[in-house]
Amino acid sequence: MSLAGQAALVTGGGSGIGEGIAKRLGRDGAAVLVADINAEAAERVAAEIAAAGGTAVPCRTDVTDEASVDAAVAEAERRLGRLRIAVCNAGITDRVPVLEMSLSAFERVLRVNLIGCFLTARAAGRAMAKAPGEGGRIVTISSVSGQFGGTGRAAYGASKGGIEMLTRVLAVELAPHGILVNGVAPGPTQVARTAHGPRQRAAFLDRMAVKRYGTPEDVGAAVAFLCSGDNAFIAGQILNVDGGFASSGVMYDPAEGA
Repeated sequence: MSLAGQAALVTGGGSGIGEGIAKRLGRDGAAVLVADINAEAAERVAAEIAAAGGTAVPCRTDVTDEASVDAAVAEAERRLGRLRIAVCNAGITDRVPVLEMSLSAFERVLRVNLIGCFLTARAAGRAMAKAPGEGGRIVTISSVSGQFGGTGRAAYGASKGGIEMLTRVLAVELAPHGILVNGVAPGPTQVARTAHGPRQRAAFLDRMAVKRYGTPEDVGAAVAFLCSGDNAFIAGQILNVDGGFASSGVMYDPAEGA
């Protein structure tokens, strides 16, 4: 899939899934603004994209700050050209039971994940809408945790569920501007912050048709498709990249008996 000549912004692009997305878009020819609150991480990823033959620039960005997000979009257009692709990926997680979670902790997760997604999509959408006829692609990053209840996922699950509804609203409102908005919901994905022990890994894998954790590259491939010219008629959808996790019910080997 060729994204040559298209400027892209990826929030949280300095590590994990965001890094995988940024590198895939760069490999497919997009000029990528790697936005991350960790400036050194953004610089490293941008340098690696450039070393592989792509075009990328780093930008320290705090997605909870409206001015910072607006500045990142402006920087992308100043350095790379008219913004055509935005991936709202930045996020944090938590594993705190409801009865032990403080209000400040709950609000922090929602501010980074949900409000950060809103601010990024709004800023990107405004920039794309200024170029009639050109359109664009916005992809949000949700999670299967926003589709199922799970222990220790009150704030994280609520934020990701909110992102999925926000994605649908954005799709309806931005389609008249030629902007297609969709979401990607990763399942269990192996990144540096994934610290699942054997029992937690087994609980996930038992529910998955594909018996492995996903990778940032798996997610990046899905995002690249949604951002490409091959997608001309998909809007408001959430694409699960989860190894069949959301499709599975009770799974057992019939050979083991009832």
